Amino acid sequence: MLIPVRCLTCGRPISKYWEEFKKRVEDGENPGKVLDDLGIKSYCCRALFLTHQDTLKESAKFLP
Repeated sequence: MLIPVRCLTCGRPISKYWEEFKKRVEDGENPGKVLDDLGIKSYCCRALFLTHQDTLKESAKFLP
């Protein structure tokens, strides 16, 4: 659904980086390079960004 506010493993605040990450990856940049530029170094935080699937639009279809 939405990116978590904090990393589920280490607790670091990460949601503030999501919009910039998403925009830069959609513009064609390498996701690993973008995470390096944003200062996200830990494996757990990187995994959250790289594996997140935005399903909000799909879920909204089922609202009454």
